[in-house]
Amino acid sequence: MKPILEVRGITKRFGGLVAVDNVDIKVYPGEVVGLLGDNGAGKSTLIKMVSGVYHADAGTILFNGKEMKIDKPMQALRMGLETIYQDLALAENLDVYSNIFLGREKVKRFLGLVKVLDHSYMLTESRKVLNRLGIEVPSLRNRIRTLSGGQRQAVAIARAIYWNAKFLIMDEPTAALGVAEQKNVLDLVRTLSSQGVGIIIISHQMLDVFSVATRIVIMRRGRKVAERVTAETTADEVVGLMVGSIPGDAPNGERNSVNPRAVGAGHAG
Repeated sequence: MKPILEVRGITKRFGGLVAVDNVDIKVYPGEVVGLLGDNGAGKSTLIKMVSGVYHADAGTILFNGKEMKIDKPMQALRMGLETIYQDLALAENLDVYSNIFLGREKVKRFLGLVKVLDHSYMLTESRKVLNRLGIEVPSLRNRIRTLSGGQRQAVAIARAIYWNAKFLIMDEPTAALGVAEQKNVLDLVRTLSSQGVGIIIISHQMLDVFSVATRIVIMRRGRKVAERVTAETTADEVVGLMVGSIPGDAPNGERNSVNPRAVGAGHAG
């Protein structure tokens, strides 16, 4: 099995600051990988290079085995690589189905002349993708601002999947959610994993990461310091690696790299 996403030796500098230093990561189809580290560890900078927000100063990004130069976020989206940030980028004044088609609205010709929005098509298609993912919202005609945090997160994920996302980066997907909504979002992560979508999760909710991730990559001060099979580590060890009380064993992003084929890649746990 080949990785759906592979990052080799990726580096990013801001003046004299090295924000990400020679990091390697592999994620396989259907695998959920947790990316953990304290504030300033380089996690956000790393995902912004993968998603086209930042340009890497060194290193290589491969998607589906092909080397890619991602110059801007829209290019990543066209490839099927989507990032869902904590703010979700939803239009609160629009309804659910309008958000799923936001920026890519379906139009039709009225009386053969004037182009108008095809609300019926967008409503039907949105209902299909929500049903496929087992997502329940009160009504697809409800405005986003009336939905709960978990429902908004689900709509953002559904939008990505509808537009053929093959890989998701999820930034703090369960932040500020109640216990029941956290469970719903994590169940959705498992559903996506079972459908072959590769996922990176960044989260300060370590128990959430342990509940869905096959592997965990730990960063500190811009470097990948360790990689662990989730079932073979503990929260205490991960915290120790994050803060430096436990020495890392992958200073160049190579040593102690784990092959998920040996630990059941494709199952989120």
